This record gives sequence, structure tokens and C-alpha cells, in this order.
Amino acid sequence: MTGHRDVHEEYLRLRGQMLYVHEWKAIIYLATPVLENLDAMFNTGLFINDLSMHDSSRDLVLAGTQQSAELKLALDQEKQKSKALEDSMKKLDAEMKKTDLLLYQMIPKKIADRLRSGEKAASLCETFESCTILFSDVVGFTTICASLTPMEVVSILNEMYTKFDKCLETHNCYKVETIGDAYMLASGVPERARNHASEIIDMAFDMLDSIVTVTNPTNNEKLKIRIGCHSGPVVAGIAGIKMPRYCLFGDTVTTANKLEQTSRVRYFL
Repeated sequence: MTGHRDVHEEYLRLRGQMLYVHEWKAIIYLATPVLENLDAMFNTGLFINDLSMHDSSRDLVLAGTQQSAELKLALDQEKQKSKALEDSMKKLDAEMKKTDLLLYQMIPKKIADRLRSGEKAASLCETFESCTILFSDVVGFTTICASLTPMEVVSILNEMYTKFDKCLETHNCYKVETIGDAYMLASGVPERARNHASEIIDMAFDMLDSIVTVTNPTNNEKLKIRIGCHSGPVVAGIAGIKMPRYCLFGDTVTTANKLEQTSRVRYFL
């Protein structure tokens, strides 16, 4: 025997009854071995032909082995199902994160979370007493588009907006929307901030600096933009059902838009 062998494997377990035989003046023990499966039988030094043919000992041992194999197979199948479910949950979680990123691009995170909690869009309408709005557009964009292919227009807008979005990372501003070549920002909305005006001004300077690297592919001239800014009160809320957007309304928005239209090229009002 080795020291590592389980002590229970050193003995043969029996189950039966003791009877006293008067003729023999002795007690006999009628029993059968207790064996769960073939492995247990081999560990005790027995073989299948050592078991009685006249009871169910052999059948029980073989049935136990078959049952163990079936249980192991069932366990393996459940493990595979569990692994597949775990993989599906990971994929679902990744898709949910992508969905959240897309949603947060249309609606501020704070507002989107309130919508998820069951609040109605009408209850999310809010007045901001003081914020700053910025509008920008490309000078002569219609003329530029006339000399470009649709793919070139998309490429030039993507390059410009990518640079503007990069500038946003260092400023406390929220991109409200982009329509064609128009770019609309706000500071102090939806998160209130005392320094909203200075944030927008700094952002405007960065936009003017970044646009100088974007050129018109037809003549290689640098794109020219106008910027208009204005501070004041606005009303903000969710508009739309199919494609909900976080929109700003009020005279402050209108004034900022008009200032952009009357601003000098590469300047802002």
C-alpha cells in the first residue's frame, strides 16, 4: 500500500445479514459487496466474474458505471452550454456598450439615463438661465460642393469635424448637432457651468487654429469658416421619437446663428 492511497480503498465494504445455523453451531454472514462502479470494484481487487450471478450485484455495478458516464456527459454538455451562454453575455455586453456610445452621441448621458429610468421626454424639458451657444459654418460651402464629388464632400466634412471633435476633448462644451457644414456647440448645457462663455471662446480659437490644415481638394486652398457666439437663457429638451435629439430653443440660439452669418471670415462674433 502507498501512503497516498485513500484508506477507504483498502477495504471491501459488504452489505448483508448474519444468520445463526444450529446444525453448524456457527454464524454465517450472507452479504454482497457494495460497489458503486467498475473503478470501485477494481480498487478492491475484484473482477466482474467474482460477483454473484444469482443477484443484481453485477447489474448494479454496470448500471452505476453507465450512470456515471451519462452524468459526466450531461455535466460536460452543461459546461458547454454555460460557456456558450457566457460568450453570448459578453457579446451582448459589448453590443450594449456600443449602443450606449451611439445614444450618448445624440443625447447627453444624464438625460439618456433619466429616459431609461422611465421618465417622459416632456418632463426632461429644462430652462437654463445662462449658457453660451456657438455656431460655425464653411464660407462658400455650396460653391465648393458644386466642384466636388459626393465622396469628396463627405471626406472633407469628416476631416473638419474630426478636428473639431478633438478640440472638444479639452473644453467643457457639448456638441448639439451638425447639419451639413454647420457645427453647433453649447457650454453650460446640460451641465451648468459659470465659465461657459470662456469655454466657448477658447473652443472657437482652437477651431480657427485647426481648420487651417483642411484644404479644398479642387484648388488646395484652406477652408474658411465663420463663427458666431452668444450668451443667454435657453430651453433644452428632447425632440422627436424615431430619432430623438437633445435640442436647444430660444432667442439666444437665434442670435448666435445670426452672429455667425454676419461674422467676418476666420473671425468670430
